[in-house]
Order: sequence, then C-alpha cells, then structure tokens
Amino acid sequence: MCPTKRDLGWVRALGVALVAAMGLSACATYDDEFAAVNSRLDQIETRVQSAAQSAESANQSAQRANQRLDQLESRVQQLERAPGRRPRG
Repeated sequence: MCPTKRDLGWVRALGVALVAAMGLSACATYDDEFAAVNSRLDQIETRVQSAAQSAESANQSAQRANQRLDQLESRVQQLERAPGRRPRG
C-alpha cells in the first residue's frame, strides 16, 4: 500500500497540530515564572515607595531643623549686636 497525496496531507496536518500543541504547552509553563517575577517586582515597588516616603519624611525633618538653626543663629547675632549692659551699683 503506497501512501497517497491524501494520506500525506493528513500526516502533515497531524504533524503541524502536534508541533503547535507542543509549542503552546511550552509557553504555558512560563506562566508560573511570570507570576513569580511580577510578584517580586510588586514587592520591590512597595519597598521603593516606602523608602521614598521615608526619604521625604527625613527631608522635611531636616528642613525644619535648618529653619530652627537659622532662627537660633539670627537670635545669637541680635544678642551679639545689642549694646552691653552697664553693671549695677
């Protein structure tokens, strides 16, 4: 029995279907890896946002401290320019 063109067509179609099925099943195995990578990225993003908030808070505290230091420096300069007191008695 010799294979006919019709038989070869079926074999070819079956081969293409098998290759396509194997290719699609290989892609499905990456879903777990993508989910793990996305989860890790979410964790990193959360940590970065937390660090940014901490940095902003530290920046605000530093600005307040600088303002207070400027006020104290201004007060010291005023006291140094003020005329001296005369001693009593």
